[in-house]
Amino acid sequence: MYSGFGKRIIDIILAAIILVITSPMILIVAIAIKLSSKGPVIFRQYRMGQNHRPFKLYKFRSMRIDTPEIASNDLNGEDYHTAVGKFIRKFSIDELPQLFNVLKGDMSIIGPRPVILKETELIELRHQNGAENVRPGITGLAQVNGRDVLSDEPKARYDAQYAKTVSLKNDSKIFMQTILYVIKRNGVVEEQIDDESKE
Repeated sequence: MYSGFGKRIIDIILAAIILVITSPMILIVAIAIKLSSKGPVIFRQYRMGQNHRPFKLYKFRSMRIDTPEIASNDLNGEDYHTAVGKFIRKFSIDELPQLFNVLKGDMSIIGPRPVILKETELIELRHQNGAENVRPGITGLAQVNGRDVLSDEPKARYDAQYAKTVSLKNDSKIFMQTILYVIKRNGVVEEQIDDESKE
């Protein structure tokens, strides 16, 4: 069945291929982050995962180490980005380390976007509607239908809809739509960083 074994195999294959293709970029970005600002190259933060189990998510650090740990749309427009961070966020390059989360089994390529543990309202809505029964994803149905500009309730509805209709066809459609969203920068609100990134 695709939603189980088949989806996992495709995740592993896709993540490995993308990591190999982007490895020169990953190296360059890591060096640029290290040389241009104070703090670690990799941003580590606990997010809520499948079946209500938190896991540690990896991203390239794109923001200053004093950025508050709050939801993306609560930053009130203040720019906490580093110089390199602005560029890698623009093209979603900061998300590449999450491919290691996919290989570990914490995440899928496609699924509900994992949120920080302080977003209790969205977490509870997902718990109630069954959205957390699937692995969280690097991108998902909510991300191609409004992304960060959505409030918690419509986000949770999209997440639940995805969890109930997992299929290769739907995943392929979301994957292609995500590429267009990255190019157009639709619905992007900048994210946050927490004290763990100072390790």
